[in-house]
Amino acid sequence: MEKFAHDSIVPIKNSSLSKKQQVADMFDSIAYRYDFLNRFLSVGIDVGWRKKAIRQLTSLQPQLILDVATGTADVALMTLDMLNPKKIVGIDISEGMLEIGRKKIEAKGFQERIELQKGDSENISFPENTFDAITVAFGVRNYQNLSKGLEEMRRVLKPGGKLVVLEFSKPKNVLFKGIYNIYMNIIAPGFGKIVAKNKDAYQYLNDSVQAFPEGEAFLTIMKDAGLTQTYSRSLTLGICTIYCGSK
Repeated sequence: MEKFAHDSIVPIKNSSLSKKQQVADMFDSIAYRYDFLNRFLSVGIDVGWRKKAIRQLTSLQPQLILDVATGTADVALMTLDMLNPKKIVGIDISEGMLEIGRKKIEAKGFQERIELQKGDSENISFPENTFDAITVAFGVRNYQNLSKGLEEMRRVLKPGGKLVVLEFSKPKNVLFKGIYNIYMNIIAPGFGKIVAKNKDAYQYLNDSVQAFPEGEAFLTIMKDAGLTQTYSRSLTLGICTIYCGSK
C-alpha cells in the first residue's frame, strides 16, 4: 500500500512509539484545551469551515452518519443541528478527547442521537455498506496510513454514500503565504506551549500540513481508494480545503 510523506511525520521525532500511538497521546494531553485553542488560533473561522463541509451533505439527507476522528464532537454536534439525521456515530483514538465530547453531548441531551466510541480510523469496526455519509475534519493528516484510512471509509459507506474531508492546506498567494508560514511556524507552536503546555503538538500541526498531499494530489489518492465524483473547495485563501467523494 502506497505511503506518503506525511504518513511518517510524527509529534515526537525520537520516540519509539508508532505515529498512531503518538497522535493518541498528543491529543490526550491537549484535550482539555483543544476547543479553546481551535477557536483562538483560527479566530473562530474554523466554525464556518466545518459548517461549509457539512453543507456538502445537505442534498443527500443522510440518516446514519459516521464522524471519523471526531475529537470533542464539534462536527457531530453541528451535523445533528444542521442535517437532523437519525444517528451519528463518532470514532476517535483519543479517549481524552472523547471524554470531553461526551460531556458536551450530555449537556445538550443528545446521548440517544450521537454515540462516541474509541476506534481506529484505519480499522473501522463496522460492516461494509453501513453509513449514508462520513465526515472527517482535520483527521486524515494524522493517519499513519492514508490510503488504508480512505479505503476503510469507502468500505463502510453505502453505495451512493458520500465522504466529506475537511483538512488544512497551504495558501497559494505569495504575500499571504509568508504571513501564514510565520503564524504556523512560530505563533501557533508558541501558543500551544503557553496554553496547552505542549509545543510539540502545534509544531506537528505545521509539519504535517507542510507534508500533506493537498489539492489535486489528494483527489487522486481518493480516486485510487475507489471513491468517485471527487471534487474540492478551497476556503479562506487556501488555508483549508473541503474534499468530497462518493461510493
